[in-house]
Amino acid sequence: MINLNTSITKMVALGTIAAVGFAPLAANAQTQSQLKNRQKQKNTWRNLGLAGAAVGVYGLLKGDKVLTIAGLGGGAYSAWRYEQDRKSQSNMERQRAQLFSRRSIVRNGHRYNRKTVWKNGKKYYQFVRAN
Repeated sequence: MINLNTSITKMVALGTIAAVGFAPLAANAQTQSQLKNRQKQKNTWRNLGLAGAAVGVYGLLKGDKVLTIAGLGGGAYSAWRYEQDRKSQSNMERQRAQLFSRRSIVRNGHRYNRKTVWKNGKKYYQFVRAN
């Protein structure tokens, strides 16, 4: 029974060390996926805005007040949402740039140093736990 408890303790310790070691890499990947998702949302709102404007113009040309109001209203709403996503994306990029401009950070009482990594000819930064 004592041997089983020792093995479980070692596995839990190893899992904790691995999770802490890979946490900075996972945080960076999450930020990248959030930025890509924000760009997709922006593009969707832009396209919906253009479609709404086209419906509004079509309504004007045909003299249909319902199409005109619905199209221009939808286009205006989509343009507003596009602008909100654009501001949000700029804010996320600004925060990310501010974080990676530091040489080191302290998180949960542990110090992480910035490390430059070259992959496929591109320069990346990651934070590695200092000893």
